[in-house]
Amino acid sequence: MNPTRRRRLGWIALIAVAAAVAIGLLTLALQRNLTYLYTPSEVLAGQTTAQQRFRLGGMVAKDSFVRESGSLSARFDVSDGDALLTVHYDRLLPDLFREGQAVIATGRMADGVFVADDVLARHDETYMPKEVADKMGQAHRKHEVIDGPSTQETP
Repeated sequence: MNPTRRRRLGWIALIAVAAAVAIGLLTLALQRNLTYLYTPSEVLAGQTTAQQRFRLGGMVAKDSFVRESGSLSARFDVSDGDALLTVHYDRLLPDLFREGQAVIATGRMADGVFVADDVLARHDETYMPKEVADKMGQAHRKHEVIDGPSTQETP
């Protein structure tokens, strides 16, 4: 093999190794920043780990919002229709945050309470994020399969 050809093969090998390292680092960075959406039922069923950062989606339960006096610290319950999970948030809540409306909170579980770093509220009375609506629908279907269909009579 002549020296020119050997040098070209060396450069090609170096570029291939550099590309593989770059792809590996990019994949690692994306996995660390990935946050999955869970409903309260899924969280309480143990589908998350203790230190996992994730998004919690559902509806803010009626009469559950409590703000600690003299601070921004707030507690409220998020429901998917089947389960309630308490959320603690110590920052300014969005203007559109209200009980009975959809919310997505990002954070971690700590001592049975979801500690949120960020809270997003829906922007009008007819909108629910597609992810939240899909997850809540799946949770209800699973609940019906386990418990059986409702036997309530309609008036």
